[in-house]
Amino acid sequence: MTVADVIKTLKANSSKWIKTKKSELKNFQWQQGYAAFSVSPSSLPQVITYIHNQEKHHKMRTFMEEYISFLDKHGIKYDPKYVWD
Repeated sequence: MTVADVIKTLKANSSKWIKTKKSELKNFQWQQGYAAFSVSPSSLPQVITYIHNQEKHHKMRTFMEEYISFLDKHGIKYDPKYVWD
């Protein structure tokens, strides 16, 4: 299964599920794009800690700022017009 197929299935099923949880979420939609990154098993504890602290972390730095910083740090080329469209 390709990454694109996994994301498509995940987005479709999670959208259907979340719409059943609260009436105010009935119009929930995922953004059009996605990004996928791999993580080595040795980094898993740091990733888990990061996820647990995400809400606190994003009060100091927006997701957009962090994402662009991540791309820049790792030398990943991107066109800004496609990152947040």
